[in-house]
Amino acid sequence: MAEGKYNMKNPAVKRILQEVKEMQANPSDDFMSLPLEENIFEWQFAIKGPRDTEFEGGIYHGRIQLPADYPFQPPAFMLLSPNGRFETQTKICLSISSHHPEHWQPSWSVRTALVALIAFMPTNPDGALGSLDYKKEQRRELAIKSREAAPKYGTPERQKIIDEIHEYMLSKVLPAPPQHSPQQPASEEDLSNKDGEAQSSPQNGDVIHEDHPIPEADDRIVEDAREVHVNANAGPLRVSFNAGVTVTRRVPATDSNTGTAVTVATPASDRLFTLAAIGLAVAIAYLLLKKFLKSSGHDIGSM
Repeated sequence: MAEGKYNMKNPAVKRILQEVKEMQANPSDDFMSLPLEENIFEWQFAIKGPRDTEFEGGIYHGRIQLPADYPFQPPAFMLLSPNGRFETQTKICLSISSHHPEHWQPSWSVRTALVALIAFMPTNPDGALGSLDYKKEQRRELAIKSREAAPKYGTPERQKIIDEIHEYMLSKVLPAPPQHSPQQPASEEDLSNKDGEAQSSPQNGDVIHEDHPIPEADDRIVEDAREVHVNANAGPLRVSFNAGVTVTRRVPATDSNTGTAVTVATPASDRLFTLAAIGLAVAIAYLLLKKFLKSSGHDIGSM
């Protein structure tokens, strides 16, 4: 770039030419930016989509317009490549752009601004001017498409720089990750595993799984509830009695550290508890009947 054609006494010109030299001396794999030969206040750039995002693998071109009093005022940014995050050919609103001069620091540079722009790509737009909120799938499709060719924009000189930048970025950017395919139906192996799990699962409510808390004590208390219905007929007097009987018993528990299932098996003893409960209910009914007849002047022995 011929420096003789510019006013080297202009602070903005001196600063811009200094940044051009620094950019050429220390190129980045994440972006590339060059000023136009005819106007060093106008820059072309391309950034690489940030990794581990839907923009990964994309090459996004844009323009930078530097103000006449740069670096004391911030630049303006415009994207040329469809990306799903920022509108194209529209000045975008960022804390490092001309929309927020109060945030700009003169110590920042075009390099600083491009690094910040990459970081802004996957952030929430929050309705900012020039922002878009496409779905991730759409942004990924645009990222893949952005690699095909550089956008067409401006004069032949500008287009030459755009194409040059695009070729450089293609050599630095990794291929875009493949899009996730729709969920495939379960394979036979998966189905057989699920069948095995289903067969190994308990079929009754008497099994305590290892994900249920097991008491630390050596024995567990198990309560069997039985509801007994008794009808006692005494001549013209009919007594109906419902008794809910709960029998408490202790069942040995396995070691809680083994993580094995504990099964409570009670089919043989259930009948004994049921008979005991029925006998108790009948005895209670008899006593109530005897007390009632005695209070009414009847002798139960004569009945």
